[in-house]
Amino acid sequence: MTGITVILTLLLALMTLAPISTHPAWWIRVWDFPRLQILALALLTLLLNLLFVPLSSPLNWGMMAVDLACAIYQAVWIFPYTRLAKPQVVDFTGYRQRPRIRILVSNVLTTNRRADKLLALVAAERPDVLVAVETDRWWEDQLAVLEQDYPYTLKCPQDNLYGMHVYSRFRIGDAEIQYLVDETIPSMHMMVHLPQGPQVRLHCVHPMPPSPTENDESEDRDAELVMVGKSVAKSEYPVIVTGDLNDVAWSTTTRLFLKVSGLLDPRRGRGMFSTFHAGYPFLRWPLDHVFHSDDFVLGSLRRLTDVGSDHFPIMVELVYAPRQGEQQESLEKHREDEALAQEKLGATDSTPEEVHTPGG
Repeated sequence: MTGITVILTLLLALMTLAPISTHPAWWIRVWDFPRLQILALALLTLLLNLLFVPLSSPLNWGMMAVDLACAIYQAVWIFPYTRLAKPQVVDFTGYRQRPRIRILVSNVLTTNRRADKLLALVAAERPDVLVAVETDRWWEDQLAVLEQDYPYTLKCPQDNLYGMHVYSRFRIGDAEIQYLVDETIPSMHMMVHLPQGPQVRLHCVHPMPPSPTENDESEDRDAELVMVGKSVAKSEYPVIVTGDLNDVAWSTTTRLFLKVSGLLDPRRGRGMFSTFHAGYPFLRWPLDHVFHSDDFVLGSLRRLTDVGSDHFPIMVELVYAPRQGEQQESLEKHREDEALAQEKLGATDSTPEEVHTPGG
């Protein structure tokens, strides 16, 4: 048993130390994702050491110290995404009707052929805007029936797992499909006109993840998020950024995005709402996101039912209440954050000015 716990403790130390580096290699960045699972493994290894390894052994005390340190370190990262933390976005209160927008985000999985499940979900939930990613021409044909109720659309079918479609009840304008970092990876940028409410800048993104099968490094993903984040930072309009970011809510990159953009994450203080992987309950993390400016407060946030994909859809209702939203605080940006943002942009020779600015 001592040999097993030694191996587990060494693995825990490596998995915990690796993502401290800002190196973009996939085999380093991948350990940003399973922090909850690493925390659970650290606690299990600590328990094994307590139960089966003699406490008289100095080696055991050293291993338990490492296990405990790993558990605490991982807990610090995920703590903001538990109900123990203070919510970053406040719940809407009051009886007065306010303009609002309900957005359903779903990575459909290109090879998934259960479009009926997504259509049934849309019929039941009746979102104002549907953002579907990984959509190809087949999915476009299946979702065409939505256009009776969702007459405003933006479509980019692709066969490379990076297609994207937006269907909206609300009028959209000044829309543009862009390929910000990679000529095969689209993003969508548009103005959504809320009835009896403001115009809202909506940015939909789905950058490529760092993985051995797609991109050896995270540079493209990181740069795209920083580009969009800096682009919306000084927006005169309310802002929403959504999509499958292929990054977890607690990663260095997503935190950097929130710092440079000034946007808020309704997950913080409410839970992880893990959307991937739908097929493996013990290997899930939050990849699909909705971030917004402080013009909005939260009506509701839910992870929805399975639609046959490897992602669960997520649904958010945002209420336009800028006076109530003034009390919300974004993450504080420091000098080193700006330096890291510039490093991310420099790695791909990208600039925020390349991002389409709806509303000019």
